[in-house]
Amino acid sequence: MKRNILFFVVLLCSFFTASGQQSDSDIQPNVLVFYIDDLRAELGCYGSKTAKTPNIDKLATEGVLFNKAYVQQAICAPSRMSTLTGLRPETLGIYSIFTPLRSVHKDVVSMPQLFKENGYKTVSIGKVYHHSTDDKAYWTTYFEKEKNTYNKPENKALLKRLADEGVKPLKGPAYEDADVEDEGYKDGRAAKYAIKTLHEVKNDKFMIFIGLSKPHLPFNAPKKYWDLYDRNSFEVPSRKKPEGMYSLALSKWGELKGYYNIPKEGDLNDDLTRTLIHGYHASVSYVDAQVGKVMKALEDLDLRKNTVVIFMSDHGYKIGEYGAWCKHSNVEIDVRVPLIISRETVYKNRVSGQTSDALVENVDLFPTLVELCQLEGPASDGKSILSVIDNPHKKWDDVATSVYGRGTKIMGCTATDGQWRYTEWRNSNTNEVLGVELYEHKNSLLSFVNLSGKSQYSETEIRMKGLLEEQFPRDKPFPQNDIPRKK
Repeated sequence: MKRNILFFVVLLCSFFTASGQQSDSDIQPNVLVFYIDDLRAELGCYGSKTAKTPNIDKLATEGVLFNKAYVQQAICAPSRMSTLTGLRPETLGIYSIFTPLRSVHKDVVSMPQLFKENGYKTVSIGKVYHHSTDDKAYWTTYFEKEKNTYNKPENKALLKRLADEGVKPLKGPAYEDADVEDEGYKDGRAAKYAIKTLHEVKNDKFMIFIGLSKPHLPFNAPKKYWDLYDRNSFEVPSRKKPEGMYSLALSKWGELKGYYNIPKEGDLNDDLTRTLIHGYHASVSYVDAQVGKVMKALEDLDLRKNTVVIFMSDHGYKIGEYGAWCKHSNVEIDVRVPLIISRETVYKNRVSGQTSDALVENVDLFPTLVELCQLEGPASDGKSILSVIDNPHKKWDDVATSVYGRGTKIMGCTATDGQWRYTEWRNSNTNEVLGVELYEHKNSLLSFVNLSGKSQYSETEIRMKGLLEEQFPRDKPFPQNDIPRKK
């Protein structure tokens, strides 16, 4: 009798091991990526004193928050190509928003391509690539990127009038707070599409990218998210530019000045600055709510247990700092981004609620997911950070690098060790150094003095220059594959 009971127990254990209680090495997880546009680390979980982001903050408690994550270029198209191919802009030779990936790189293996070829249902919702044409064939399900919409009658009438007058490019106001449901703006609809898709693919392996467009301009979000904040509580940032900054280091933020109600010249006044900061925060809270909806659906469908969730941004953003707006630079606040990675809950060594100060880059995501999902991937400029996800305090890379060009003749290349940022502005063809910047960021995203050339920082500058030149050697020109912008 005892022998029969023992046999039954062993048989039962074997059954559970074979039917769902697999070892970690047997699991090939699903992937869900929230890919946010223009989001700096303005989140509660990153210590923001103003942003209200309870759903993203909750996700951070369920995974690893990377405090030193960086993009490879602070502009949409090249940054997103870099993430989705694992190749840096200086490898692809694409630095502008005007060149689709596949217009010059037919054979590069992308993330959706690899995962689709390995049996995953691949889904693109909203803005994933900047160019809708890139990799359309490699998404099993593809939702077209929607245009910005306005809901207030006066703004609709304004756009019609401008269109009738032949105004190009046609842009309305830089913000709107219509009293509508979340689906009244496109990110609410993206969340709805994501939830619908989860129901459809719940029995398949899937990789879903949810491209949420806010807080990209215009800052259009339902009124209830504006109502979360008191606009008068927002401080107007210093408009002071760093002393000794290279003359072309900051852009002229034409992206904002193109909107209807924004002055075309000079600084913005305090009142408009506060309104735009208010709109940025409302947009962030709007995105946070969409993240919460999708995460609830993932839980309700019992998919969370075998899904790795990534929350990330394509670059940082300035909301008035240095008297500037938008991105388009190499400064710390533009290239540092939020990154949260939460492993599947069935993984027995899952780490939750931890912060890592490891220097990681968006270009690392592709090789990380390749290793996590046990695939064979293409060569990459990044490297898997899976071991850091499982051990957030592990010693990691010494440097993270980015680029930003000014036209086709000047390239800014920059490196950080997590505390110092060193930037060289070079002739794109000859690598002649035209300007140098060294900023300290031990305690702040902002720095107001270029310390390059100051004797007391010479050792730091020499060390940082060495780290930069490991990635950008002086004898290697920058490839240029950009297609000229059509006039």
